[in-house]
Amino acid sequence: MLREELPKIVTETVPGPKAAAIIERRKNIVPDAIKCVYPCVMNRAEGAMIEDVDGNYFLDWIGGVGVLNVGHTHPELVAAIKEQSEKYFHGMFNVVTHEGYVELAEKLAAVAPIKEDKKKVMFANSGAEADENAVKIAKGATKRPNIIVFSGAFHGRTVLTMTMTAKKAYAVGMGPFPDGVYRAQYPYLYRKPEGMTEEAYIAECVKSVEDVFENCSPAEYVAAIVMEPLQGEGGFIPAPIEFVKAVRKICDEKGILLIADEVQSGFGRTGKLFASEYWKEAGCAPDIIATAKSIAGGVPLSAVIAAKDVMDAVPGGTIGGTFGGNALACAAGIKVLKVMESEHLVERSNEIGRKVTEAFKAMQEKYEVIGDVRGLGAMIGVEFVKDKKTKEPNAAIVSAMIQECAQHGLLVENAGIYGNVIRFLCPLVVTDAQLDAGLEIFENALKACM
Repeated sequence: MLREELPKIVTETVPGPKAAAIIERRKNIVPDAIKCVYPCVMNRAEGAMIEDVDGNYFLDWIGGVGVLNVGHTHPELVAAIKEQSEKYFHGMFNVVTHEGYVELAEKLAAVAPIKEDKKKVMFANSGAEADENAVKIAKGATKRPNIIVFSGAFHGRTVLTMTMTAKKAYAVGMGPFPDGVYRAQYPYLYRKPEGMTEEAYIAECVKSVEDVFENCSPAEYVAAIVMEPLQGEGGFIPAPIEFVKAVRKICDEKGILLIADEVQSGFGRTGKLFASEYWKEAGCAPDIIATAKSIAGGVPLSAVIAAKDVMDAVPGGTIGGTFGGNALACAAGIKVLKVMESEHLVERSNEIGRKVTEAFKAMQEKYEVIGDVRGLGAMIGVEFVKDKKTKEPNAAIVSAMIQECAQHGLLVENAGIYGNVIRFLCPLVVTDAQLDAGLEIFENALKACM
């Protein structure tokens, strides 16, 4: 079975001839802005493995950018979608009720680690939609116009979420942007000022939140603070729990809602079902969670989970949409939760994280170009530098490694505000043998690119 195979390249180079022809067709019909970086054209995929149209086997450490925590074409997921497809595909939830929406909402409300016990759930289609709806819900509940976001943040590509996103490479030429979005400093511990303690640095970042009230918007006009528990595109940077506690305290004092953007970090990726479980354990749970990606194993679906009182304060007609909570997607979402439990994938996330972190840290000791290894569970970032002392970002080696790894059957992706981080988002169903093979390819690629 493909899901048990190891990486194997059978063509002289990749892309092979069939893949190269399809990539050429892609160039002629797809906008250049939707870039083609990888020499892989999928034919079929199972577990953590992809077979391309030329018969090459690739180990997938990208997982659809965090979408495939339960793996490609999980057989139980395929069966659940097939069963639902034979009943009905769609009925807009504003028009007809279908039980799958209700059941999945109930299951998510039961496990989501938000501050209040009584919760309600709405569904949308993408992470950007979830983030945008979370902001609308916060504004509707508080009757306030503004929000605070952070340096390094990525929230999407709608006009609002491009504004919320820090890296403006994602928003070139797209202005003007909405008002009422203000930015504070997210703690990037690896790049804190030299000589400053972590405690002092975190305090400085907390002050940057408070400075927004003085320089940008009075606190009484701020509806929400939006934060990723572990920044994704920003470089796989975990939010220090002391920082989250301080932000939670500010929110409580000022009547501001705390939104956790769990689009990428949810569904077992960080060693918890939701990364904000770490927050709740520390007494600083969010008020609202926005989540997507692995929620339905590859079928488009996203969700916003909030306290009942918060949800019910939203004006009618301002949230919802045609495809939100589509029947096929909800059937997939219900099955994903069952698979996560039956296959102990949260526990497996921690096992994978320990294994790859140990390997990456061993490489960090050996190679001058690895500056930092960090993350939670199986959401790990490896930051590359030109020199460990200066920490000058090294995006060039990351770009080279992506191509070198692909030539040997491993798909990896970059991240980070400087493009110098390789992120680990492998499906949680990956075998130990596949992990070992991937780590060997990764290290060999590193040596080849130095």
